[in-house]
Amino acid sequence: MHDPKSEFLTPDQRTALEAELAELEGPRRKETVDAIKRAREFGDLSENFEYHAAKNEQGLLERRIALLKERLHHAVTVENSSDEHVGVGSIVDVEDEDGEKLEVEISAVGGVAPDSPLGQALMGAGVGDVVDVQAPRGAWKARVIAIRRT
Repeated sequence: MHDPKSEFLTPDQRTALEAELAELEGPRRKETVDAIKRAREFGDLSENFEYHAAKNEQGLLERRIALLKERLHHAVTVENSSDEHVGVGSIVDVEDEDGEKLEVEISAVGGVAPDSPLGQALMGAGVGDVVDVQAPRGAWKARVIAIRRT
């Protein structure tokens, strides 16, 4: 087995994951247990679609809970970086070689991951810097236009 790598989160990102975990472990888990209980009352479990659907939902829920716990256990909380250099939690406006503009958030939660090709290239860059992005579909250059925080 390999050691899981650390995931860098801002305090707000950690709070969002903790809130999701609390929702899943509390109300959502109770709803799933209640659904299984109701489905059992329908009789024969071997042909009980509601029961099997509820048990499947329970399995998915418990897997998500386990993943969130693992992520939070290995997460490293980083303080918000400045607007001068790209860091975790930065919202970055970039322009590619063709003049296409793109807004990305450097985030392990719903954004461009810091360890992705674009994230790695942008980390630590400042406004005006041109970075080389080593993507699977080929290398490209991006110029940092603006950096801000949410």
